[in-house]
Amino acid sequence: MDFNSTCKDKKKSVDQSILLCCKFFISESRNIAVLDAIERAARLNPETVIVNKFEDRAYNRARYTLVSYVMHDCTGSAIYSPLQQTVVSMAEAAFNAINLELHDGAHPRLGVVDDIVFHPLARASLDDAAWIAKAVAADFGNLFNVPVYLYGAAHPTGKALDIIRRELGYYRPNFMGSQWAGWSLSEILPLNPDEGPVTVSRAKGISMIGARPWIALYNIPILSTNVSAARRIARKVSARGGGLPTVQTLGLVHGEDSTEIACMLLEPNQIGADRVQNRVEMLAAQEGLDIEKGYFTDFSPEMVIEKYMNLISANNRS
Repeated sequence: MDFNSTCKDKKKSVDQSILLCCKFFISESRNIAVLDAIERAARLNPETVIVNKFEDRAYNRARYTLVSYVMHDCTGSAIYSPLQQTVVSMAEAAFNAINLELHDGAHPRLGVVDDIVFHPLARASLDDAAWIAKAVAADFGNLFNVPVYLYGAAHPTGKALDIIRRELGYYRPNFMGSQWAGWSLSEILPLNPDEGPVTVSRAKGISMIGARPWIALYNIPILSTNVSAARRIARKVSARGGGLPTVQTLGLVHGEDSTEIACMLLEPNQIGADRVQNRVEMLAAQEGLDIEKGYFTDFSPEMVIEKYMNLISANNRS
């Protein structure tokens, strides 16, 4: 059999057990028309599926969870995924509709398209996720003239997201003590981006794009407006503050009458939500505060795959 012919045939095949997941975070959740425009862009290619959407009006932030397949050449290298064009189309819609200078919310952010992270699912590899992250980052720099910082497996040294954010002042509120508004850095970035210019459009900001194994996002409401106490608790829960390994946290204002511990569980199979919930309950009791049961903002990887398969099957039948 001719090698080139075999290779060509393999390029055309689609293996639905080699999947990539994208979590796409934008700095908007209050303007329905803007979200509708982004969702229309996401649906241009039926081979990419929105499996979940999470909005938080207090944070003025939304996240879309998208899934599609990735194709490889006969050497095993990733060469194509519908996710790439879908994400670029969504970003274009977001940049056209959102002005970061007019944005405010209780969650930190540095850009209109604030964060995009790719996770391997099923039989896909972390290299596949890194490949698409770097491809999308190049598109952002070339098409939108937006500075991009790569992180995780997409970064040459595996630099972590929280380190880059800390270097850029992401965690420091810049408005009314506990809110974020507009662009707070200079227009010349203090840290050279991996793609795009070193100068920033105040309307667009910057984007973080990375690849890493699955993370779980888990938020715990605190029935108090004492954001200082929430931040103390958050720090004691986090690995950085000497708390639980592989857990990152933020103590944030959440609406008019509560605060929240927003948790990122970097290895949810090792340190899960139950341990985080128990630690927060203990620390909140010491502060004399009541808390509620926490909630995940997304499905598990298994549920994401199941929903993708069901939606693809339904699309194929229609």
